[in-house]
Amino acid sequence: MSLDADQVVERRRLKRRLTLWRVIGVVAIVAAILAGIGRLDLHDKEHVARISIQGIILDDGDRDEALSEVAKNDKAKALIVKIDSPGGTYVGGEALYEALRKVGEKKPVVALMGTTATSAAYMTALASERIFARSSSLTGSIGVIMQTADVTRLLDKIGIKPISVKSAPLKAQPNPLEEFSPAARKATEAVVADFYDMFINVVAERRELPRDKVKGLADGRVFSGRQALGHGLVDAIGAESEARTWLSKTHEIADSLPVRDVEVGEDDEAWKQWLDSKIGKVLFSERLRLDGVISLWHPNLW
Repeated sequence: MSLDADQVVERRRLKRRLTLWRVIGVVAIVAAILAGIGRLDLHDKEHVARISIQGIILDDGDRDEALSEVAKNDKAKALIVKIDSPGGTYVGGEALYEALRKVGEKKPVVALMGTTATSAAYMTALASERIFARSSSLTGSIGVIMQTADVTRLLDKIGIKPISVKSAPLKAQPNPLEEFSPAARKATEAVVADFYDMFINVVAERRELPRDKVKGLADGRVFSGRQALGHGLVDAIGAESEARTWLSKTHEIADSLPVRDVEVGEDDEAWKQWLDSKIGKVLFSERLRLDGVISLWHPNLW
């Protein structure tokens, strides 16, 4: 008799658990459907698109595809680019700049500088029609850098002699395992100078500044938002509200239009971002992914 009673209690407990999980499942499905309907509803209505550029800027096909969709979407009347980044690879900055310029051919693009918008992140801002910065934003650091290290003396001390067979002396230069020869330095400096020249041209063209003036500002230094305004590197001090006011006055894009954040990548990547945050992904780990010529403020993280 006691056994039967225990079985009845256990069955009731299992039934309650099943009911609870069914309710949770139904609620999750309904929430997903409502969220999807909300996104579709906003996508079908006129809105202002907004994308956030944060952390190290790398070449990102998903990001460029998302911006291409913004350019094609007639319901997106403008694009706000919120920037908080020290820069990244030159290729990453160049690709983002070009993607934003394609959006700018179709609709107004406005850049908002946050705490930092330097190097490749400043190049990103240059793609916009108007640049807003906070008074205390850090920007500038116009230039590029290629870094290496010579560890040959250290290897000598621990008894390691690196050996390489290559087709020509400048192959794989600069290389930490070989001395940086005068010829290698000259060739590397020529590459850096070419990237620097391209950066200068972009600033001069987009900011409508004399090239000589830009070269005077492009010595690697950073500027506050107020200093950048005085030098003509940004257009105004302000944030999103000021950007919306400017869009309203200049392009007749109503302040009442909702803002829609641009989604970059597939939805199934959300769990990867969550995992990254949990395992302590930091700027140092992202720095390890950088290769080649970079346009980054304060890159010496080790």
